[in-house]
Amino acid sequence: MKALLSAAVALALSASAAAHAGALVDVSVIDRDTGSSLATHQHDGKLYIAGTPGHRYAVRLYNRSGARVLTVLSVDGVNAITGQNANPSQSGYVLDPYQSTEVDGWRKDMSEIAQFNFTALDNSYAARTGRPNNVGVIGVAVFREKPPVWRERDDRISMREAPSQPYAADSAAAAPAPPPATSAESTSRQSAASTGALAEKSMNAPGEARGRGGFAAKPIAKDESLGTGHGARESSYASYTTFERAGSSPDEVDSVWYDSYHNLIARGVIPQPRPIAVEPQPFPNSGFVPDPAG
Repeated sequence: MKALLSAAVALALSASAAAHAGALVDVSVIDRDTGSSLATHQHDGKLYIAGTPGHRYAVRLYNRSGARVLTVLSVDGVNAITGQNANPSQSGYVLDPYQSTEVDGWRKDMSEIAQFNFTALDNSYAARTGRPNNVGVIGVAVFREKPPVWRERDDRISMREAPSQPYAADSAAAAPAPPPATSAESTSRQSAASTGALAEKSMNAPGEARGRGGFAAKPIAKDESLGTGHGARESSYASYTTFERAGSSPDEVDSVWYDSYHNLIARGVIPQPRPIAVEPQPFPNSGFVPDPAG
């Protein structure tokens, strides 16, 4: 199958930064304007984060396993690579053993993304493309890789066919790999058993990040729900690789819901601190009666 592989250097990821510590992949959300990992809040069996309107963010993926995995990233119900309604059978990012990468936006091509940013629901990419129903959740479907198949050579050859230099009788040959992909579009047409994957870490060009087009972040009223916008373009390079899934169903699905801090408090996700009750005291002080003020 055809896929895309990251050129990034593997990064260490502390367990405390993970929004979802899955068995295979840890998922966390980074506020790119502050550099901090957004704290998670558990509620009704789900994990939530509070986003800041107008801030850019990245989804950090860390492969906890000693083998390659495919991660199919959905943002607001939309595949972050293809822009299709998200399905686990689609293209994703391939992570090497113990590799970490940050996905900073919607992939536009092999060298550019449109930044993820927190914006008003009706200004989100999903809503602006007629798909507002799943705004407010980030999902990652994780697949293990199918082990390679090894075949024994048949070394029983006649004297006439024998080579002048004999080879080792116990040598083995791996099944030939499929040819490399030629375009990102070809990856999205593969079947669930052999669909392609991307693995990305952007080589960002900070000078370009804010100077190019995109949907501008919209000021958000207090009670307005958050979505993910189609922000400014920036450089982010990826390349193709091969990956064959071990099965057609994900080995795990990690999900993180998000909204504004105010809305998460209103929904009971983030508990409000209770004021400390101060009981009136009958003898708070001693002395004589002073004149009242004024």
